[in-house]
Amino acid sequence: MDSAKTPTSRRNAPKHQPLYDYGGRQLPRDKDLEEAVLGALMLEKDAYTVVCDILKAESFYEPVNRKIYEAIQTLGASQQPIDMLTVTEQLRLNGTLEEVGGPVFVSELTSRVASGAHVDYHARIVAQKYLARELITFATEIEKKAFDESNDVDDLMQEAEGRLFEISQRNVKKDVTQIDPVIGQAIEQIQAAANRTSGLSGLETGFHKLDQLTSGWQNSDLIIIAARPAMGKTAFVLSMAKNMAVNYNTPVAIFSLEMSNLQLVNRLVSNVCELPSEKIKSGQLSPVEWDQLMARIKHLYGAPLYIDDTPSLSIFELRTKARRLVREHNVRILIIDYLQLMNASGMKFGSREQEVSMISRSLKQLAKELNIPIIALSQLNRSVESRGEGKDGKRPQLSDLRESGAIEQDADIVCFIHRPEYYLRSSTDGTDRDIRGLAEFIVAKHRSGRVDDVEMLFKAEFARFENWKDGGSGGYSDSVVESRLNSGEGGQHLTPLGSAPLQGGTADFMPTSTDEAPPF
Repeated sequence: MDSAKTPTSRRNAPKHQPLYDYGGRQLPRDKDLEEAVLGALMLEKDAYTVVCDILKAESFYEPVNRKIYEAIQTLGASQQPIDMLTVTEQLRLNGTLEEVGGPVFVSELTSRVASGAHVDYHARIVAQKYLARELITFATEIEKKAFDESNDVDDLMQEAEGRLFEISQRNVKKDVTQIDPVIGQAIEQIQAAANRTSGLSGLETGFHKLDQLTSGWQNSDLIIIAARPAMGKTAFVLSMAKNMAVNYNTPVAIFSLEMSNLQLVNRLVSNVCELPSEKIKSGQLSPVEWDQLMARIKHLYGAPLYIDDTPSLSIFELRTKARRLVREHNVRILIIDYLQLMNASGMKFGSREQEVSMISRSLKQLAKELNIPIIALSQLNRSVESRGEGKDGKRPQLSDLRESGAIEQDADIVCFIHRPEYYLRSSTDGTDRDIRGLAEFIVAKHRSGRVDDVEMLFKAEFARFENWKDGGSGGYSDSVVESRLNSGEGGQHLTPLGSAPLQGGTADFMPTSTDEAPPF
């Protein structure tokens, strides 16, 4: 039919769901319930405030009902009265009054409903049927693409996961909670912390001053640890993971997007056994060093430490794996190395910044869902390098976070790692204080507490962080300090992480062993 001759009501009418073969079955909908909800909204004064978080225009299957609800939404948004007369007038202003059947049809809606007492219940049924239609349409589209052999199955799985995530996020609703039970939970948490010898309410990291500042990593928190290359981000989380898994028997999962599980474990062996990583790689160990390796590596066996080295991990894969780790291995904390290497496959974004924002937001949601802390490493932009010389000139700040301001917004804690000796030619910072091996762990944002700097000791030859000890080098022997200074290690850039090609790339979780892990 020529569009010029098509009646306006048919040309502009909203379309139904895409037409697919549903085996002769109709999509879930209930015309009577939709009309009952609309009638109740025009009868009861506060009915819209009850259903506005449950329903949206798309929830209505019938195009006519959808347009009427759009008029009601407009009135509700501007806090105007919602009744038969105001809705009729709004439809007239929208230019859709005749399409819905005129004032007569609107008045009929109110006459079919005795009261709006059950509008909440009816609205939830309408919303459930809308969700069912979305799932049916989604599943049908995926099924059609799966039958098409020209489509890559891996890409299709990513798309399916992304679409399903979108649907679930649009329809997630959480009811409000009266404060009394939450107060009870808070008291229980305080009592549990009081009963611990450490006095911490969260997970211990083994870095005492950091634990005092944060009271341990808290459940549901998203912690961002950021630094420029060569500052030791991975070395820090490996040192922390070793402390937590071995010393405190806390199950830890590491998602390494940059390094293979073998590379990561080699660094962990160097860390634990205090043997230079070059010797670990080459195997050129003296008999004494072999004895040291075999004596100390036994501490790693049986540690509840799980490694996944899937490259280019998507946020949707992470959610699936994280849930399984928590369910099957009681994992208490997730570590992601690092955030900018993740992706949100299956979803479309206007820019990489929007994608990183979505990943950051999803990590926070996952932390809340699993009720565990999630630590994500992050890169800083180059503005750090362009600032003035000196220790303080190179100190990172929140504006240095790379690619997305949403990272700062979503995170509960934002930390930076800064090593002054990396930028200074002298072994002091202009005072009499020896800064060799000094690493500053800067807590720049702390949603639940104060911000401060925590001093730590970094042993570069072992890629290891320790608690800082008073007295200059914090525990380095004079021979080690002298060796590092003579080699120029203190002020030169280290090899960027991940410069070697990825090995393995397996997606399996890799516990170090099943034996009992003796504490250090």
